[in-house]
Amino acid sequence: MSRSRRVAIVGAALSDCGRVDTKSPFQLHQQAAARAIADAGLTKDDIDGFMSTGMGVLAPVEVAEYMGIRPMWADSTGVGGGTWEFMVEHAYAAITSGLVDVVVLAYGSTARADLKKRLRNANLSFGTRGPVQFDAPFGHTLIARYAMVARRHMHQFGTTIEQLAEIAVSTRYNASLNPDAYYRDPITIDDVMSAPMIADPFTKLHCCIRSDGGGAVVLASEDRARDCAKPPVWVLGTAEAVSHTTMSEWEDFTESPCARSGPLAFERAGVEPGDIDVCEIYDAFTSMVLLSLEGLGFCAKGEGGGFVEDGRLRVGGALPTNTDGGGLSSCHPGMRGMFLLVEATKQLRGECGDRQVPSAELACVNGTGGWFSSASTIILGRN
Repeated sequence: MSRSRRVAIVGAALSDCGRVDTKSPFQLHQQAAARAIADAGLTKDDIDGFMSTGMGVLAPVEVAEYMGIRPMWADSTGVGGGTWEFMVEHAYAAITSGLVDVVVLAYGSTARADLKKRLRNANLSFGTRGPVQFDAPFGHTLIARYAMVARRHMHQFGTTIEQLAEIAVSTRYNASLNPDAYYRDPITIDDVMSAPMIADPFTKLHCCIRSDGGGAVVLASEDRARDCAKPPVWVLGTAEAVSHTTMSEWEDFTESPCARSGPLAFERAGVEPGDIDVCEIYDAFTSMVLLSLEGLGFCAKGEGGGFVEDGRLRVGGALPTNTDGGGLSSCHPGMRGMFLLVEATKQLRGECGDRQVPSAELACVNGTGGWFSSASTIILGRN
């Protein structure tokens, strides 16, 4: 990455999360952004770039108006749950090129509350227009696509359902250390195996929870970052990749597009997977974590099952991953990529209490969108 004008995350915060019945998505956007801006020691008058998506037809304009800001630069990229990692790369490019100095990324969703009010359909089939129309007749819901991935990995590499279940168990362990996690009670592999079946081979505990919530991060140029309230968390390397929307166009059901974004992000950052202290990986389903670890290079392809055993992903393990409890146990309002960035920033600033990874200096963040349709990898560091 260009070092002519370094870029850092200087503010990070969450809105109210979990069960939020009294706020709108606009309010959660505003609450998260206001907290992140205050965390950076800035005011809304310092913001000259703004990024948001998933709201109305003019997302960044509508949310900026609600917040009372008038940015000179905006972006509403939408590539699924990993959108926020894509946006970090776009904000990085805008800041390094001198277009802007301070950019806010904001997100808010009341997915759980809307479902309870019957304002939202729980069965995400993603419609019948465009390429997905060719999958629709076969009943391919979002979870069915991920279940197919799990089955293929199990068939091709001998991965066991118990190994996939361990990802859920380890993530719940991390959630038990986070007072803000939605679910904190410990679970066992037997609990995961005996939970209600959702889409073979996935039971309910292989799947992300549904919650409300939002988050925001503030990125700034080096000269602005040095004057902010918290230590800067530097963006060392980024990369992005896309794959498919129609399942028949996915050449390999066992490969995430992070197999392309990951190595490039590490190369640009000048580090290797073995240097990473903490990982924040999108975990809508357990198979997503497995393919991401392999694609990013933490283990060889096909070896993810054995890699996640023995508590490796737990706080205190060899590769602490999804330290807040992830989308499987802590918070998942629909586009979890934002929460990965907030948690990674707080880990590198040493602000995570009982779940803190000691002396964490390098973090790998990987956001996935759709059904392995897109991926973006971010390497963050304290120096």
